[in-house]
Amino acid sequence: MDISRIDNIELSFLTVADYEDLKEAALQSYGGGLNTYWSKANIEGLTTLFPEGQVVIKIDGKIAGCALSIIVDFDKIEDDHTYADIISGKNFNNHDPEGDVLYGIDVFIKPDYRGLRLGRRLYDYRKELCENLNLKAIVFGGRLPNYHKFQDRLTPKEYLEKVKTKEIHDPVLNFQISNDFHPVRVLKGYLEGDTQSGEYAILMEWDNISYSKPNKNPRTVKSIVRLGLIQWQMRPYNDLEELMQQVEYFVDSVSVYRSDFAIFPEFFNAPLMAAYNHLSEPMAIRELAKFTEEIKNRLSQFSISYNINIISGSMPEVVGENLYNVGYLCRRDGSVERYEKIHVTPDESKVWGMLPGNKLQTFETDSGKIGILICYDSEFPELSRLLADEGMDILFVPFLTDTQNGYSRVRHCAQARAIENECYVAIAGSVGNLPNVHNMDIQYAQSAVFTPCDFSFPSNGIKAEATTNTEMILVADVDISLLRELHSFGAVKNLKDRRKDLYNVIRVKSN
Repeated sequence: MDISRIDNIELSFLTVADYEDLKEAALQSYGGGLNTYWSKANIEGLTTLFPEGQVVIKIDGKIAGCALSIIVDFDKIEDDHTYADIISGKNFNNHDPEGDVLYGIDVFIKPDYRGLRLGRRLYDYRKELCENLNLKAIVFGGRLPNYHKFQDRLTPKEYLEKVKTKEIHDPVLNFQISNDFHPVRVLKGYLEGDTQSGEYAILMEWDNISYSKPNKNPRTVKSIVRLGLIQWQMRPYNDLEELMQQVEYFVDSVSVYRSDFAIFPEFFNAPLMAAYNHLSEPMAIRELAKFTEEIKNRLSQFSISYNINIISGSMPEVVGENLYNVGYLCRRDGSVERYEKIHVTPDESKVWGMLPGNKLQTFETDSGKIGILICYDSEFPELSRLLADEGMDILFVPFLTDTQNGYSRVRHCAQARAIENECYVAIAGSVGNLPNVHNMDIQYAQSAVFTPCDFSFPSNGIKAEATTNTEMILVADVDISLLRELHSFGAVKNLKDRRKDLYNVIRVKSN
């Protein structure tokens, strides 16, 4: 096609008035095969049911390409469905305005206009439509027009793999993959009479990264989440009440800035052990554990009254006769959930007799899905990888380190977790010293928020960081929508590019 002869290219909604032109374009595109041009009644039905789903590209007033689609409730569609199942004998009974997926039922470009990237315009329109309607995805059965040349020696799956590795050229699949669609599974007997494809198709899917699940509760879906990190100064306190006054002061401080989360460090309540310094270290920390329930309850009250989700850092807790390092997520709706330190340090085990926990999970909040790992746990990449596989957006790491090298281990591992899991990581620690508490002499910290390293994020992966060894709060905003873009369009895709054919991380069920 001589582009210089084109005066006008227009994308418009299909109407019944376009029918004769549409029929001629379909016949030219399909060569009269597959019996795939639609009747006038079919077009009238489609444009009535779902007008915005039927579009054409016109060049100088004549149809050059077309894309037709319906909305379906994909949970009701069988895995081994056929094209006839989808269009319901051309009655389109599967169209459901309340469905969650846009299903493409036809797309073509007339031969004379191929090579002008008109197909991409149609696909881009579908993507915009999917986003505007807040649908999960676009799917369709992709034909395999060159498969008949290899059918005697390759299965459809083998054919697909060779197309993906560029050993075989398939104009349809190559185009779809280049437009960010990914293959889901092979569909057998999909389109009757499609001998070129051996009646096979590949179910192709494009995920809408902007999709948000409809919520019946009166709340907004947050994209920008504000984090309030408390870099806690270790100092003597006369009693629990005095310590909680300082806790409330910090909760109040970060809530004034409308933070969605407040995070305290690991063992922030350690100053209360000073009263038990005359006891052995194992006995002193068990005395400290007696405050944990009260502190949890008070934090839960603060989370409600200050309208903020509080991550309690960590505290010792005795369960039966066993001592654990645990923390609590106190949501602003009043609910409370517990988390445990999975890997205790050699010092925690040797000096205090602390045991490792077994509980690992993500937590749903009104500001996204989060994970929490206590200090040393951040140095084991398997844990955060499991949380990332569950959809974690933000990883919180309360920590306690006494020396700069100990802090550096936590910091650098936290930065690695942000990159490899395509998430935000917030670390919060304590500063100062406790000369009257055995085994808790000095603290070193620089609290910070880390990001992946890609074009939409800081080039060094540091969103914000506190002043080293200074009591302060650190408030930082993180944009969850940028993570969605990174997952699909990042310069590298750490989560998607894992070689699961060679390795995997598997969670072992605890007794």
